[in-house]
Amino acid sequence: MPEYGRNVQQMVDHCLTLESRDERNACARAIVDTICRLNPQLRTNPEWRAKLWDHLAIMSDFKLDIDYPSEPVTPETLTSRPAKVEIPQHRIPKRVYGANILKMIEAAKAMDPADPDREMLVMLLANHMKKLLLNENPEAATDARIFADLAQLSEGHILLNPDETRLREYEMLQVPGQNKKKRRRR
Repeated sequence: MPEYGRNVQQMVDHCLTLESRDERNACARAIVDTICRLNPQLRTNPEWRAKLWDHLAIMSDFKLDIDYPSEPVTPETLTSRPAKVEIPQHRIPKRVYGANILKMIEAAKAMDPADPDREMLVMLLANHMKKLLLNENPEAATDARIFADLAQLSEGHILLNPDETRLREYEMLQVPGQNKKKRRRR
């Protein structure tokens, strides 16, 4: 382990040559204490002591026969690959809105059409969809486009009339410092 240096590695190599198990145990404790003094930042980890003993086993190439305070790491656990994480694959019709908007549209579809909470949820959804579309394509972020997308994504269950319903107006702000010219250093 290069972060501990060659002197610690030489101490581990010396510990491997000791004949008595008691001497090896005492030497191993001294090595772990030395590592702890050399790298006090390791103490921030809650399991720092066990980590140091694992490092000792790794530095000795798992040949050190001592009494470890806890079960040391094995070569198999170091070389084994973790299990593959399955990522759910589902198609998002309008990627600009994302999967969470689709879930909220499904929740709004499940609500009673006469419920005032549904009407409020639909307006919040439409306004949020407008903000998302503004980030992606400001020219296409019209109320009519949002209402058409909402009708399409809800399979016709949520219909809003652009003549009767108005969404909030948002303005795109410039990111500070984007228009500044870079000064040359001389």
